[in-house]
Amino acid sequence: MSRRLTLLVTAGLFSLPVLATNGYFESGYGTEHKGLAGAGGALSLSSLSTATNPAAAAFLGTEAELDLAYFNPNRSYTVSGNPSGAPGTFGLAPGTVTSGSTAFLVPSLGANWKLSPDLAFNLTLYGNGGMNTNYHSPTFGSSPTGVNLNQLFLAPTLAYRVAEGQAIGLSLVLGYQKFSASGLGAFAPFSAAPGSLSNNGNATSTGYGLRVGYQGEVGAYLRVGASYQTRTRFGDLTKYQGLFAEQGGFDIPAAWNLGVALKATSTLTFALDVQQIDYSQIKSIGNPILPNLETSPLGSDGGAGFGWKNVTVVKLGAQWQATPLWVLRAGYSSANEPIPSSQVLFNILAPAVIKQHVSVGATRLLGEAWKASFAVTRALSNSVSGPNPLEVPGGQSITLSMNEWDVEVGVTVRF
Repeated sequence: MSRRLTLLVTAGLFSLPVLATNGYFESGYGTEHKGLAGAGGALSLSSLSTATNPAAAAFLGTEAELDLAYFNPNRSYTVSGNPSGAPGTFGLAPGTVTSGSTAFLVPSLGANWKLSPDLAFNLTLYGNGGMNTNYHSPTFGSSPTGVNLNQLFLAPTLAYRVAEGQAIGLSLVLGYQKFSASGLGAFAPFSAAPGSLSNNGNATSTGYGLRVGYQGEVGAYLRVGASYQTRTRFGDLTKYQGLFAEQGGFDIPAAWNLGVALKATSTLTFALDVQQIDYSQIKSIGNPILPNLETSPLGSDGGAGFGWKNVTVVKLGAQWQATPLWVLRAGYSSANEPIPSSQVLFNILAPAVIKQHVSVGATRLLGEAWKASFAVTRALSNSVSGPNPLEVPGGQSITLSMNEWDVEVGVTVRF
């Protein structure tokens, strides 16, 4: 890929708010994996397979891939019950409010170089995920209200085939993130640094981590894969050190993935993955709103966060070589809910309540060197309801709702 194309893709990733659906992680990386609802940790489908398992690079040739997704998230919240007006309470205006910003284009880029029969180098550039809301009606007493978190990964990878059908891989994960928040001034009395709470424009930070993986054959019909990504440690978002716990800390949590792929027939393969994302390890994400808001100011080590739980995702996909030129795919994934009902107030800003994805996709060979792929994913509608914890008991309830469409196309060229 040319330097100009790389710069264009990078600029594209940062010109829009990238979102995701398993918490704020992508459901899958690479068009072919998205057709399997993100499954395929035991498969080497494309250059972007290394975003799930770095060992996949050892089973790929020299190739390059460019994907582009149209992402349509629909987020809203509903408040039932009128504010009590009692001293010390924090009531919300009743009604339903829908977030703007519902259409995004999200590019990703991957390339793989076969350095020897056993050694490969891979480079991927992709959006890890993010959070975005844009409410034009007063939410916490002012408007616009919302947040925008973009995260970009650049991951150089080395993969080595240690034996026939067996490989290991290691990725250096380099991260860049950009965050902004608006309309949160009402929380100033709760903040350790009220001037670094809201409406401070974009804050940025860089970080690093590692991803390790294994992929191998177990007999003629079974492949297995395992990978682990360490916590990606970022510098503080100092413009928002009065919002996020640990003085603006916002690391990306550790995650692991286990995958198996069964070749049922010469043309039909089933893939099953289990992924866990350890959101609760990150204080700015995992700290609950109460009692933390009463015992520690926002921005302190014990400051309130989003109260997210760890997420475990089960992904099942099927891939069928329908003809010599066409490969068809379908997938389904299910995850536990990251947001407990007790944590809905802060999560108006990040209503990541999606639990299920259904996907279809296909790849068409275009001669010996080229192939084109597409995938369509529907994140099924889901809602979480709970009380406003800063109102009188039983005074107000909050419902968070979300659904999504993701349509992605990709082109791969082999050299």
